[in-house]
This record gives sequence, structure tokens and C-alpha cells, in this order.
Amino acid sequence: MTPSANGENDPERGLYGIAVAADLVGMRVQNLRLYEARGLLLPSRTSGGTRRYSDNDLVRLRRIRQLLDEGLNLAGIEKVLGLEREVRDLESAARRRRS
Repeated sequence: MTPSANGENDPERGLYGIAVAADLVGMRVQNLRLYEARGLLLPSRTSGGTRRYSDNDLVRLRRIRQLLDEGLNLAGIEKVLGLEREVRDLESAARRRRS
């Protein structure tokens, strides 16, 4: 999706409060707070400090849930997510070099 000037369709834009985000991904609010504390995701904040979760945050939360369901603990999930990010960065760099 391409973000418009006003932020519509921007997958990085924080849209959802913590309760709504938790409901959308089928998790408890406490889990979202824990994942943030562990550095697994970093939702945006309003000027008043309220968490706002983006569509990309929801995708990441669903990935966390998938990895939990596969039996990984939070330390393992942190490693997997880091490696996945590294692979995406390397693929992106390779595409740029080919262009």
C-alpha cells in the first residue's frame, strides 16, 4: 500500500488502541504489553502516551502468535524475528544492486 498525504492506507500508521489490537489478533492486552517490554514490537504513541497499533504491528503480533504455537519461547521468537528482518534487508540490498 502506498501512503497518501494524510496517512490513509499507511500500514505503519497507528490506528488501533491496545484493546482493539488485542481483540483483532486474539491475544490478551497483557501479552501485548509484555511483547512491547521485551522489544518484540514498538507501537506508536499519541502525544498523551496512548499506544496505537498499526496494521504492520498486527501482522507482527500474528507472527509472534504463530511462533508461540510452534513452541518457541520469547527469546527464540526474538531471534527468529531478528533473522527474518536480516533476510529481508539482505534481499532488499541484493535487489538494489541488480537494478
